[in-house]
Amino acid sequence: MGQAVLRSLAAAVAMTAAGWAGAADTPKLLALQSLEPGEWELRGRGDGAETRKLCVSDPRQLLQIRHAGTSCRSFVVSDDSHAAVVTYDCAAAGNGRTDLRVETARLVQINAQGVADGAPFVFIAEGRRIGACR
Repeated sequence: MGQAVLRSLAAAVAMTAAGWAGAADTPKLLALQSLEPGEWELRGRGDGAETRKLCVSDPRQLLQIRHAGTSCRSFVVSDDSHAAVVTYDCAAAGNGRTDLRVETARLVQINAQGVADGAPFVFIAEGRRIGACR
């Protein structure tokens, strides 16, 4: 094989292995395609659980709740029209795994765990679209 072909093949393998390092590289996940952008309320479960609001312009934001705004390498473990499992690595910022189950275009169940800021976390919440972003 020629050098150009080998470089192209190596680039394709690297992009596939990297999952999505940024929005431009992110594959369209089947589970997220039906979700509506807008303001979402994430209602935590368990003792001391919090409720927070999040303006979701891209449903992929729901996959990295504890590492929002951090550049991470993500890997799709599984994906179908009703559920996705994604792991991600944010280098020194930590890592995580998110299991997201889609109930409707406006209702999801999120179960995430990993390490953020040097400490383990578990995040279990129901996400519900409540309207347009303010």
